[in-house]
Amino acid sequence: MILALVGLLGGILLGLYLPIQYPVAYSLYISVAILACMDSVFGAIRANMEDKFNTEIFVSGFFGNAILAGFLAYIGDKLGVPLYYAAIFAFGGRLFHNFAMIRRYLLERLRSGSNSTE
Repeated sequence: MILALVGLLGGILLGLYLPIQYPVAYSLYISVAILACMDSVFGAIRANMEDKFNTEIFVSGFFGNAILAGFLAYIGDKLGVPLYYAAIFAFGGRLFHNFAMIRRYLLERLRSGSNSTE
């Protein structure tokens, strides 16, 4: 867990201080890909809390979902059909679901911890 937090902090610091810029035309593709990555991260946190985490599944889902989401947005943009809505709907829904499950696990742990001291 500490290694994951160090990696997260390192990634945030690199993102904030490295002067990486991309064309504004790619912002839709990148934002959908970031949404897919966030879905994978929240899914990994949930899987870890359920003791079902698998590194290969996480890494393949992280990059696979990001590439697929960005590709859907790109193809939809070229065809004139907003296919990125499919990615936003799918990954956004799963993101909120995983967050709700994480919150429930944390509340259960908090309650069980407070009950054991009574």
